[in-house]
Amino acid sequence: MPDLSDTIRRRYDRIAPLFDKMDRMVKDKYRAELLGQVRGEVLEVGVGTGVNLPLYPEGLHVTAIDFSPRMLRYAEERAKKSRARVRLLHMDVQHLQFEDDTFDSAVSTCVFCSVPDPVAGLREIRRVLKPEGRLYMIEHMLSDHLPIALLLHVLNPLVVRMVGANVNRKTMENLRLAGFSIDRVRFIGFVDVFRMIVASPNKADQAHE
Repeated sequence: MPDLSDTIRRRYDRIAPLFDKMDRMVKDKYRAELLGQVRGEVLEVGVGTGVNLPLYPEGLHVTAIDFSPRMLRYAEERAKKSRARVRLLHMDVQHLQFEDDTFDSAVSTCVFCSVPDPVAGLREIRRVLKPEGRLYMIEHMLSDHLPIALLLHVLNPLVVRMVGANVNRKTMENLRLAGFSIDRVRFIGFVDVFRMIVASPNKADQAHE
């Protein structure tokens, strides 16, 4: 049986030329607002075609990863236009190849809908964040409103088959399971499906795992 990560990687390699149009579900103004909060050494997971890269503030050091080689090839052009200093790496968020406590900030925008084991990926981010670090996210997830949630559950098998993304992930719960504390949440689209989130790693709990 093929590995799920490999299956999703192949799908994202296939849709890379069309990904920009799909990724415009989140407006640049929200991306810029989110990225304006980051500081220090930054890790962006699931950089895709690099739509965030031109929006980073000047002078930041950004390490941006993706598990799709074809996505990274598209991101290279945007990295050249970024005001930040960008390093692109082929890597899976579920298996980050960084030391503990490496980054001051981590960023994800519409990534954890497609990570095969989202809690494992979030735990890896928590591991590589410094104790005072923050995770900055824009993610779409399962609605708290029952009619919308039921619709997303019905649509999910079709969306997963087409692009490998889940539209019914319980991302707030997954963050807590991964050991994050939620600092701020803001609804930014489709009632409560799209959310801007800032979360802190709970390093005290991590020491006892």
